[in-house]
This record gives sequence, structure tokens and C-alpha cells, in this order.
Amino acid sequence: MKLYSRTHLIVAVSAAVVLTALSIAGIVLLMSNRETGLSTRIPGMADSAVSSSMTAAVPLSAPQATLAALPVSTDSYTVEEQQNISIYEKYNESVVNITTEVLGINWFLEPVPQSGGSGSGSIIDERGYVLTNNHVVEKAYKLYVNMADGSRYEAKLVGADPESDLAVIKFNPEKGKKLNPIPFGTAKNLKVGQKVLAIGNPFGLERTLTTGIVSGLGRPIQKDSKTILQNMIQTDASINPGNSGGPLFNMRGEMIGINTMIYSPSGGSVGIGFAIPVDTAIRIVPQLIKEGKVRRGWIDMQAIQLFPDLVEYLRQSGKGAPVDSGLLISTVAAGSNAEKAGLRGGTQAVRYGSTIFYIGGDIVVSIDGKPVTSIAQLYSALEDTSPGQKVVVEFYRGDKKMSTTVTLSERTR
Repeated sequence: MKLYSRTHLIVAVSAAVVLTALSIAGIVLLMSNRETGLSTRIPGMADSAVSSSMTAAVPLSAPQATLAALPVSTDSYTVEEQQNISIYEKYNESVVNITTEVLGINWFLEPVPQSGGSGSGSIIDERGYVLTNNHVVEKAYKLYVNMADGSRYEAKLVGADPESDLAVIKFNPEKGKKLNPIPFGTAKNLKVGQKVLAIGNPFGLERTLTTGIVSGLGRPIQKDSKTILQNMIQTDASINPGNSGGPLFNMRGEMIGINTMIYSPSGGSVGIGFAIPVDTAIRIVPQLIKEGKVRRGWIDMQAIQLFPDLVEYLRQSGKGAPVDSGLLISTVAAGSNAEKAGLRGGTQAVRYGSTIFYIGGDIVVSIDGKPVTSIAQLYSALEDTSPGQKVVVEFYRGDKKMSTTVTLSERTR
């Protein structure tokens, strides 16, 4: 065992007391600095320098102060964006969502109303006239117009024209409700590359704006076996189911087309949409409002579209013509405008499949300079004509090419 003297003990106790006192003094000083926020001044350095140095050492405080001081820009839109916004804000409430009810048959063979399709329409008159596509309202039992403010009105069909795929419906807004009609422009001066805007209700998403350009002009689109929609505007503005009937705008806020259809293998937009030129609507809307239909001219004849087997048979029988396409006149009604103009029908009956017609008649190749090689083109050539109008018909009689002037009658179908 190690022994300690009295002196050793006194020294050890004294050292312990001193160390304990120093420790307590340090703890008290540290706590005092935290509570009062006192900082130690660095000799030779000003208060501002200390403040600057301390600020630099705390990186979060400086950016927060800077962001708070940044002004908010009120001019944060490009010119193009401002144009889009202006047109949308001015006319989006003039584009309505059209919903329909159709009649179905239940298990007891009773007619029952069912939910139909939906589409878009443009308010074109303060009285509540709405322009849309015929296929949007076709076969509808009831029509409803849904407005931007949430109001809903039952509408009625005023007039429809399946050949141009346009229709006009009307709803009756309450007294004092002001409507904002969309102004008509023109598609005659359009150029490929021009910017366009489309507003519609794709998939029920009301008043959706899409942008694009004019991708093509004068596109003929065959709607069915008898109808070709002429001079269609092609655009890459996104058009989807529900957009049909909505307006296509130029950058002046004028309607230049009625969005009608898309080309798509999937059913969704792939950037190939088509709109009817507004000039077609300008021409026929007054008739739809006044008469409920469009009165068009017609040539009273029954015609057969040439096809390879028929062309070969005509040549073998000595009744052919130096053309492979055109319309063979099968019959001409007695006293009709076609007979009065000197057109001739066939004299020899033939059967092709289940169809019986006559050969030996004239073969029509054009009307007013427009080529006519199919039944659809015949309808198309006479689409913008009216009863009483005169047209020049070119045809072959055997090997001889001839022409005559026909005064059109009114089409009854």
C-alpha cells in the first residue's frame, strides 16, 4: 500500500477545489451568453464586419431575404400567349357543350330514352342560335345546351344538312341573359402554316383550348358513299371526340372553320384533324334557319359509276367510250331537265350481280368543269348549286365528246 503525507493531502484537496470552481464559473458564463445574445468582439474588427461575417456563415438567411424582396412581374406572358389568352377569355363562354338523348328499345320492345352522344357548338346569334355538326345532333330525341356558368337549356333542331354535316339548333335564354356570338371570318385567304386555335369539349372536358397550325387546305374527305366534304381545312390542333361542332379560330378571334373529324387509327388525336370552312356555313346557315334544309340543284337521271368490268363489256359490245371513268346514264325520265338538255339514257338492259341497268347511254365526265368519276363526285359537283341554276355538262356519246347546258331541278333526296 502506498502512503501519503499530510502535505500531499492538502495539495490534492486544494487542486480539486480550484478545478471545481473554474468549471462552475465556465458553465455560468456560457449560459449567460446564450440568454443575453452577447458575442465576443474581435479586436480590430468593426461591428458591421462582424455582422457581415456572421451573415455569410448562415447561408439560409440571405437567400430567403433576397427572394422576399424580388418584385412580382405583371408582364410575364409572351405576345403569342397574350393572343391565346385574349381569344380564349373573350369567346370560351360562347362555346357550348351539346348533349343528346336518343330513343332505344327495351326488352319489351318499348321505346325508352337513353343518353346519346355529346359535342360542341358555337353561339352565332344573341337569340340563342348555335352552329354545330349534323352528326352531333343526328337521331337525337332531345337536345341540351350546357353553358359555361353551369346553366342548362333544352334546345330544338332548327335545320340540318347531312351533306355538309352542319346543323343549327336553338335554345331560349332567359330575359336579360346576354350572349356573346362568335364572329364569322373566312377561310378563303388561309395559308398553310397559319396559327389556329380550337375550343371544344373533348371527352366532356368543357371549353378546352388547343393550338396548332393550318397543315393543309382543300382536302376532300369522303364521308359516305354519296358525300364528299370538299375544301376541308387540315390542322394539327388537337381535336378529339367531343370537339365536333366547335369553332376553329384565326388569331383575330374569328371563326374560320367548324371542327368536324379526325384521322386516327386509335380514336384519339394524332395531329390530323379536319374542319369545314366557315364559308360553307355562311352560305347554308341562312337556309337552315329559314327553311330547315338546304335546297340543291339536281339532274334528273339514273347513273352508274364506271368500273373495270363494265368498261370492258362496253368495249366488247361496241358501246364504249375512250374513257375508263365517268357516269354512265342508265335512264332519263320523260320530260325531265336531262331529256330537255339532250342527254340520253341506255337502251339495252344488263344485269350485274343483283343490279339491272341500261347501257348505250351517254357517259358524263364533268359538270361545270368539275371532274365527275363517281356518284360521290356527282353530289359534290352539285353541292353548292340551287334549283333553276344552269350548269354545263360534258359527256361522251360513243367516241364523240359533247357538252350541253342543263337547268337544274330541285333534289328530292
